[in-house]
Amino acid sequence: MFRLLVVLVLLAGCSSVALLSEDLDALFGERVITDRRSAPGTASADHYDQQIKPIFEQRCIVCHGCYDAPCQLKLNSPEGIMRGANPELVYNGTRILASTPQRLGIDAHTTEQWRERGFHSILNERSQTAAINTQNSVLYKMLELKQQHPNFQAEDSPLIHDDVTLGLDREQQCTTREDFNQFAVDHPLWGMPYALPALAEEEHERLSDWIRAGAAMSLPPQLPENIEKQRQQWEHFLNGDSLKQQLTSRYIYEHWYLANLYFSELPIFTQQEPEQRPGYFFKLVRSATPPGLPIRPIATRRPYDDPGVKRVYYRLQLNHASIVAKTHMPYRLNQQRMDWLTDLFITPEYAVNTLPGYDNEVAANPFIAFKDLPVSARYQLMLQEAEFTIMGFIKGPVCRGQVALNVINDHFWVFFTSPDKVKDQEMADFLNQQSENLRLPGEDESNSGIVTNWFKYSHLQGEFLKAKRQANKQLSDNIKRFDTSLIWNGEGKNPNAALTVFRHFDSSSVVKGLVGQNPKTAWVITYPLLERIHYLLVAEFDVYGNIGHQLLTRLYMDFLRMEGEFNFLAFLPQKSRQELAQYWYRDTSDEVKEFLLTQGEHLIRNPDIHYNTTNPKAELFGLLKSHLDTTLSHKYTLQQHTTPELLAELLPINRITGRAANLMPEMSVLMVDNYLGKPTLFTLIRNSGHSNINGLLTEDSNRLPEEDYLTLVPGVLGTYPGAMYRVSAFRLPKLVEAITSLADEDDYQRFVDQFGVRRTNPRFWLHSDEVHRQFAEQDPLYYGILDFNRLENR
Repeated sequence: MFRLLVVLVLLAGCSSVALLSEDLDALFGERVITDRRSAPGTASADHYDQQIKPIFEQRCIVCHGCYDAPCQLKLNSPEGIMRGANPELVYNGTRILASTPQRLGIDAHTTEQWRERGFHSILNERSQTAAINTQNSVLYKMLELKQQHPNFQAEDSPLIHDDVTLGLDREQQCTTREDFNQFAVDHPLWGMPYALPALAEEEHERLSDWIRAGAAMSLPPQLPENIEKQRQQWEHFLNGDSLKQQLTSRYIYEHWYLANLYFSELPIFTQQEPEQRPGYFFKLVRSATPPGLPIRPIATRRPYDDPGVKRVYYRLQLNHASIVAKTHMPYRLNQQRMDWLTDLFITPEYAVNTLPGYDNEVAANPFIAFKDLPVSARYQLMLQEAEFTIMGFIKGPVCRGQVALNVINDHFWVFFTSPDKVKDQEMADFLNQQSENLRLPGEDESNSGIVTNWFKYSHLQGEFLKAKRQANKQLSDNIKRFDTSLIWNGEGKNPNAALTVFRHFDSSSVVKGLVGQNPKTAWVITYPLLERIHYLLVAEFDVYGNIGHQLLTRLYMDFLRMEGEFNFLAFLPQKSRQELAQYWYRDTSDEVKEFLLTQGEHLIRNPDIHYNTTNPKAELFGLLKSHLDTTLSHKYTLQQHTTPELLAELLPINRITGRAANLMPEMSVLMVDNYLGKPTLFTLIRNSGHSNINGLLTEDSNRLPEEDYLTLVPGVLGTYPGAMYRVSAFRLPKLVEAITSLADEDDYQRFVDQFGVRRTNPRFWLHSDEVHRQFAEQDPLYYGILDFNRLENR
């Protein structure tokens, strides 16, 4: 008892001297790491699930739920909480050598292993008493620090104090218990939640009591019998013994491994979505153990790397972490899906005599590794769920960071060539012939040189384009009409036939449908292009790779983007092609202009489309909308989700351009109260203008703020809001007028004073809870916890 009193006295003051590990041993006892998870149904597990987990989801995971969580501290699962924090940056665009992957649930599986990898605990791992559980817990100390200093505003200002820095690139302070006392002296305003209001007293006490009691958590739940049965059926299907099935499953895995798989009897390839959120999500993983035995995940940098085992088994592993919007990629499984895959890959007559190896020259090139699989089947797998396919690029690890994303425009539409227009064997022969030219930077693994490899892949792309020109000429001679009939229409029912991509500077979004105003650019994607985008930006991309790997990936994507854009230009008259290409690539280098000329030479003939106006691009968009009429999703179309009266009030926002648009955040969430009788969410997106997007590190010099414009859509589109606004429906005209009149930062601050819910607002958490409730109600399948790391302080 006397010792405990001494401990509390020592810790009561804000000592400026950091504690040494020897001091902690003397004060709190030796370190003992235990698994804090209890079986479902026990009192401690139920308490965590019902009382503690909701606080983490509502207050903590909004900043600590993903790759770019500060200090790698992911709080969306018990495993992440037990793993703790690590000061090493995941997103580091300047590292000379690739770093060791630190993927939760993949690269280590016990807390001891994470300690060996440099992660430090945020909970007490020493003597388990109520006092020591709090005093030796970084989590508790950070929460307590915020309670002691809840006001982080500057005097007479709604903004955050200058000492509280924001931004994804701010210097991290990954304090440990040893140096926490000094940290608290240096940064008294940096308690948790960081740069947001303190927890309510009841929330703080609930977390504190939980920490005092030992911070027990829960193991994954037992699956219901019907869910377990479906899981077993899929594992049986994916692990058939035939070489045809093994190759098929390998291909499926390399395209599905990011998915949140769920079971639903709703038809696939329709606009129908579950009215309620699926109860369970699964990850498709490679395991060293067959179905029926505990899953033993195989950890490799990339999904196609050598697994190091004689036989790979594909297993469905329950994803029991809280779902964050940033990485949520739902994908529906049912009997119809299994039958469809069987019809695509298993039933057709073709031979697989040997399985491809895992040498990088083979495994990193899907046109070599999967040459035995029918091209039409491969294209259909990616095409029929095109939103999911492109979402891998958007929501996979590549999506964090401006350098990775300034390769795409802020707003563009995506279309696809019809699989019915190309004969399977002809395409297979062409891809086999071009497999060398279709090699991707991933072959050079995670430590890539830049200059020599850039010339290498630039040459390969040029050779491919030459071959493509000859193939297109032959194809053009065989096609009776070159018009919109070449564009896939989703068989009249599949809404994946048209997509919209929005870039929000250093994050991005993709959704079904042709959303917003007519964009500056559009892509038409073929199978070879779609496959290369997936492998370049998803399967091959290593967020832990060196600067050469990451920059080379971005540089190569320039080729693929231009290929997609020129596929779209092919449907326009020759004169319009040239004018648009010059407009899209204003002020580019001589090398880019030469490449554009080469691209233009591959457009064989004028389309068989009669244009009647001086704006053929707008006409083409109209024709494509008509061609896709029955398949287009209108989930994000204002006209489909509002009354004519309210539509007339909202539409002027989509006509705001220039300086007023430029002052708005990249993406913000607007809640309109009493809208059709209830609170309703909208997303306001700023689309930034550029003279071109070929400048690797010179985006600012290519910016054209006068070409910025706003797009307002119903629902939540995006995962990183920069601001949140709230207005009553009857005040909508005032809000629109205020945005339209924005001329400078002072105007914007006055606008936020009227309509904003700043991160400093005492009612911020109440509003955040309401936003998440409405998001879950309006979009239960795609709902995930939003990320507040980009919330502005304006």
